[in-house]
Amino acid sequence: MGGKWWTYQRERFPVVGHGVLIGAFSFSAVAFSGMLRGEHGMPAWPAIVVAFVSCFLFFLQLRIADEFKDFEEDARYRPYRPVPRGLVSLRELGVVFVMAGVVQLALAWWLDARLIVLLGVTWVYLALMSKEFFVRRWLNGRPVVYLLSHMAIMPLIDLYATSTDWLIEVGRPPSGLVWFLLASFFNGIVIEIGRKIRSPSDEEEGVKTYSVVWGPRAAVTAWGAAIVCTWGCAVVAAWHIGFVWPTVAVFGVTGGVAVVLVSGFLRAQAQGMGKRVEHLSGVWTLALYLVLGVAPLVTRGFGNG
Repeated sequence: MGGKWWTYQRERFPVVGHGVLIGAFSFSAVAFSGMLRGEHGMPAWPAIVVAFVSCFLFFLQLRIADEFKDFEEDARYRPYRPVPRGLVSLRELGVVFVMAGVVQLALAWWLDARLIVLLGVTWVYLALMSKEFFVRRWLNGRPVVYLLSHMAIMPLIDLYATSTDWLIEVGRPPSGLVWFLLASFFNGIVIEIGRKIRSPSDEEEGVKTYSVVWGPRAAVTAWGAAIVCTWGCAVVAAWHIGFVWPTVAVFGVTGGVAVVLVSGFLRAQAQGMGKRVEHLSGVWTLALYLVLGVAPLVTRGFGNG
């Protein structure tokens, strides 16, 4: 029993890799909310725990929802995946999904029952996503609308994570939070496009990557545009906590690497190049949340010490 779930997480939801990114994501959300309120010490540990566990389970639920949504397509084109090949069943994944929701609900109740409202809003949006908003055929013919509608879940998850701080402390979102949420939205686009850009030799039949739907040049251009938008929102967010120049510097370096990578991809499109874009998307994500959450606390802590 344990072996099959270990295999499933390795193939579809690597706990360690996802845990690091989600940890940075959730901690940054709580810390940034606190800094907007004028707090510069470590966030309260209950808020950190609830934000991390809840966010981790949100992303697990998103993965499980995709398993249900894409089952027929996976069975036809990707029979090697865990569900089509019979490693785990949709019924088992459904049980995991519900158990995750129970844990999220219990944590919300434990920290502050008012969190249940925002938790419910996020669940409703996730449910609508899993049903493709009941217009699947229409959405599938409009990849940009599909992308934007599905990435709206990111700021909702981030809003919930930040609420473990501001809802408990002041009862309302602090001024400037919207820029953090927008950065999260565009960063979600960076990740989504980045993981679906492939070299021609790496494309699979029936897999609608952006490099197939839009073409390689348009796909990496859209990915780069999402990086620029994320960078812009992150700088404004950093301005609200007095951390602009370190943010500009970090993203300047990371953005430079992205430009070099995109140029190389467009020139060569060699096998495996798409994977580098996906990996850089992960590095960009980690940099975003470290520079908006961890770095300001560390530098100010050293400065006060």
